[in-house]
Order: sequence, then structure tokens, then C-alpha cells
Amino acid sequence: MNTTQATKIILRPYITEKTFALIEKDMRICFIVDHNASKATIKEAIKTLYEENAVDVNTAKTISGKKAFVKFESVEKARDLATKIGML
Repeated sequence: MNTTQATKIILRPYITEKTFALIEKDMRICFIVDHNASKATIKEAIKTLYEENAVDVNTAKTISGKKAFVKFESVEKARDLATKIGML
């Protein structure tokens, strides 16, 4: 997967007070993703864009779009990525 394909899958981070709490509590970051994206392609896109391994991906369809809750290996990795993308 190249960068342009990955940016079509991962649209933007989803930032709310609840998603801030998820970073510290569950090592998860929430993203708005393409409505046709599968969990496997979301994992691959995270690896391509941010060079981090996603441990688990959960998705939910909402009014604001399809959300992907991506779990990382440790709190430090989730916190570092959140800082890198401008969430913190």
C-alpha cells in the first residue's frame, strides 16, 4: 500500500474528550475512515502512514462517518502517535 491509498482510507483523527481518555486508558486512537475500509486495510494504512503497528481495530458506523478505534502496543506508542498527528 502506498501513501495516497492510505490517505484515502484514513481520513482524519476523531478528537473529543472521550477519545482523549481512550488514549491513556485503553491505548486507542480514534480515526474517521472510508466507509468501505476493512479492519485489515485500516491496520495496513496505519502502518504505512504512521509507521506504527496496530494491535487491534474496532469499527463503528455513526452519523459523523465510520470510526475506527485502533489499539496500539503500549500507552507510550499511542501517546507519541497522538502527539505526532496533533491530537495532544
